[in-house]
Amino acid sequence: MILCLDVGNTTIHAGVYPAKKKGVPKLVTQFRRTSEFRASSDEIGLFILSALRENGVDPKSIKEIAICSVVPDAIYSVRGACQKYFKIEPFNLQAGVKTGLKIKYRNPLEVGADRIANSIAAVDLFPDRDLIIVDFGTATTFCAITRERDYLGGVILAGIRISMEALETRTAKLPSVEIVPPETTLGRSTVESIQSGLYHGQIGMVKEITAKLKQECFAGSDPVVVATGGFAGLFDKAKLFDKVIPDLVLQGMYRANEMNRG
Repeated sequence: MILCLDVGNTTIHAGVYPAKKKGVPKLVTQFRRTSEFRASSDEIGLFILSALRENGVDPKSIKEIAICSVVPDAIYSVRGACQKYFKIEPFNLQAGVKTGLKIKYRNPLEVGADRIANSIAAVDLFPDRDLIIVDFGTATTFCAITRERDYLGGVILAGIRISMEALETRTAKLPSVEIVPPETTLGRSTVESIQSGLYHGQIGMVKEITAKLKQECFAGSDPVVVATGGFAGLFDKAKLFDKVIPDLVLQGMYRANEMNRG
């Protein structure tokens, strides 16, 4: 089996795939833990072992590991955990590896590994289509990819959790709230008002930025708009996207590992 580890600013998102010669198989299981940049390799390794066993996966069945990280300080500990507890040198999705994409960023090294993984998966799922990918993670990011697999660039803005934490920490009376879709736009309490602002604020940004990208990048054509990330399911009923695929990054890591095997 193949273990994929997406190490983000907020969480470590792990997924296990069975080995398969062609295409991306269905996930056997997936699990998350809060990211701790200073966590040791032992803490990470023991967590992964425990999570695998609790989800019915024998750690000895893991034969390959792929890492995707936007937290440089965490790579050392995660790689050490893979080496010590699985006796595996993991594949790291980073600059210089095969991706199947033509990166058009002014400095290709600046593109986050998670955005590359999302793009790899999306062009595999929707061949010969222009694409816009919206990732609702710690940050909310947009990526534009042409049907020729040119990665054009994107947009980065504060994610929904960052926005909530900014309200909580930078104001005297506004509390932390549960991030859920509100029943109405008009809030009749402070909590409801914050929930509405967080939810509809993201929707408004998505609509505006998606429309601008369609106009600027694809001459007003109709690209496939894909949502992913930890908060993607929150907007499932908003009818903003052609497809919602929460585990897109894991699929991209599987494909990247496949392309670079050996």
